[in-house]
This record gives sequence, C-alpha cells and structure tokens, in this order.
Amino acid sequence: MLSKKIFVTGISTDVGKTLVSAILVEALQADYWKPIQAGELEYSDMDKVKELISNKTSIFHSNAYALKTPMSPHAAAEIEEVEIVIENIKSPLTDNCLVIEGAGGLLVPLNNKQTILDIIPQDALVVVVSRHYLGSINHTLMTLELLNQKGFKTALVYSGNEHVTTENIIQKMMGVSVIGRVEEEEKINSEVVKKYADLFKEKIENELNK
Repeated sequence: MLSKKIFVTGISTDVGKTLVSAILVEALQADYWKPIQAGELEYSDMDKVKELISNKTSIFHSNAYALKTPMSPHAAAEIEEVEIVIENIKSPLTDNCLVIEGAGGLLVPLNNKQTILDIIPQDALVVVVSRHYLGSINHTLMTLELLNQKGFKTALVYSGNEHVTTENIIQKMMGVSVIGRVEEEEKINSEVVKKYADLFKEKIENELNK
C-alpha cells in the first residue's frame, strides 16, 4: 500500500476541493484530514467526505483547529480568541495514504505571519483544483508558480466544464500533470464519487510514485 500524503488546495474558494478530496480518498482508500475547519461545524467538510465515500478502510482524523465562525481562519480565530500555532498542526500518524484538505487558497492567512502554504508537508503531492471563471488563468498560474518555487510536486484537477483555450495556455506555460476533470453533475453522491475515483485511480497513483 502506498504511504504518501496528498494536499488538496484550490485556486479560490468554492472550486470543489472537498469533492475532489472525497474522490481521492475513495480512489486510494486513503485517510482524510482537514487541519483547519472554519464554520459549518455541524456539517463540516469531514462530514461531507464521510458521506460521499464507500470504502470501509479510510480513517477520518480530527481537525487541529475547529472554529465556529465562517471566515478566513485568522479572522475566525481572532473572533474566538484562539491563536493558530502551526507547530500544533501535525499530520496524524498513519500507515495509509493521507489526503489533507486545505482551506481556501495557498495564501489564506492563519495568523499575522503564516498562511495555508506554511502547513503543507514538504513531501506531499499538492493537487490544485482549478475551476474556470474570469481571472482563473491568473489564479491557477500564480498558485502553480508559487508551489513550484517552494519545491512542491504538483498536479491539477479541473472542476466544471471544459474551456479549451484556458486549459491549453495553462499546460503550455506550466506543463503540469492533469489528473482529470470533475464534470458538472446534477447531483453529488457516493456513486458519482466512486465513478471519478475509478477514473482517477491510476493517474493519481502514478503521480504519487514519481
């Protein structure tokens, strides 16, 4: 069994990170961990992923920080009089693959000095979720460029309808491996997640083994 980490980030909010995380968890029968949850504690991203997977192997690890306020982590923490200390954010011990879901994009602040980028394990494959909108080329290229500068291995998953000219220029400029695309689906359930898990399984395993 692979013993690797995958960190799932997005080029912005609401681009499909949680769905892609569920697909990767199902594809690899991996463990799941969301270090920081801000808001929606009654039905968190971990709860959503649990609901969407079918395998019985995956273990779900508790948040390092669970904040009630649906805001950027630094703001939610300030409101709740909590200090986010990245030394307290340690990957759970597991012999299984571990899918780690970030919050928003790479430069979402955690405190006055550190961002989501600072909690990505250096040995993780960073899967960037990109969704097409006006400005998404810039956001995708900046995200990939920053990760490359920091020495991370990267791969890309597209969320939503294909946009050929956008995807072609991203590929020409960055040469990033594309795991696949999650199409616009009428509804999202465990059957849909299993379908994409089967489609993505070989490609994600190949990326982990590079």
